[in-house]
Amino acid sequence: MQPTATELLDTARVVSLPLAHKFRGLLVREALLLRGPEGWSEFSPFVEYDDAEAAVWLAAAIDFGWTTQPAPLRTSVRVNATLPAVDAASVATVLERFPGCRTVKVKVAERGQSLDDDLARVAAARDLLGAEGRIRIDANGGWGVDEAERAVHELAVFDLEYVEQPCASVSELAELRLRISDLGVPIAADESVRKAFDPLAVAKAGAADLLVIKAQPLGGISAALRIVADAGLPVVVSSALDTSVGLSMGAHLASVIPELDYDCGLGTAALLAADVTNEPLMPVDGAISVGRVAVSETLLDHHAATPARAAWWRDRLTRCRQLLD
Repeated sequence: MQPTATELLDTARVVSLPLAHKFRGLLVREALLLRGPEGWSEFSPFVEYDDAEAAVWLAAAIDFGWTTQPAPLRTSVRVNATLPAVDAASVATVLERFPGCRTVKVKVAERGQSLDDDLARVAAARDLLGAEGRIRIDANGGWGVDEAERAVHELAVFDLEYVEQPCASVSELAELRLRISDLGVPIAADESVRKAFDPLAVAKAGAADLLVIKAQPLGGISAALRIVADAGLPVVVSSALDTSVGLSMGAHLASVIPELDYDCGLGTAALLAADVTNEPLMPVDGAISVGRVAVSETLLDHHAATPARAAWWRDRLTRCRQLLD
């Protein structure tokens, strides 16, 4: 039987963690942590998401904290570095936080920035990685088809591994995929999977070459595995700027996927200036370990959200739990 809202709130702890660099316009990351019979779990949908979307994240938190998970197939997972939309001069400083990572995901199409900014950032990353490194770019749906076509043509000179969610809609992705087919740059779908009513729509439309999957937004590890099986496409397991608790959920998902050909976007603890454990899931030799995280009560207290923010999250959890019923 699933825990009630009251049972969830009995263990709920809300934290506000500072970021090392601005990311998605954020300087702090809020999260609500829960302790179930299987261990700590995380409920951290971004604050702008409505309750219907956030309820799926709560289902994932309950699944990870209250349900026995499949046995892992591997004990560690290779991860990529994540490069926010910083200026080119700051690229080296950011990437120092990702030791041993052979792949960098570069954020592009940032509001208020230009394609020239993206080109300079990607060029700086390529210079640091060398010819053998892998570069993928992520536009978070920020381009129209024409804009994306131009950008991919210009950025392709940096030998892109793939371009993630260049456009917002499935139809736009399908059109762009046809337009850039001569470049040999694959398209990965992220928001078109995790925010869609039908997460398989992008695969059915032939609009992407691979899928980016995230445990929390897809309702948990079992739900994500069903999507992987039904889509029949290669996948990249990624995170949503989680604490190390949420990252451990993503790492477990990655550990039970038989074929994992791409480095995973699960190294984002390196973007946090603080965490909830004394042993955060930071990349070591380009990988993170698979396993439950030991949460520190001291750190939970030190980074506790204000009473007003904690009340906001607790109210949100209550509403989302009602939706799950």
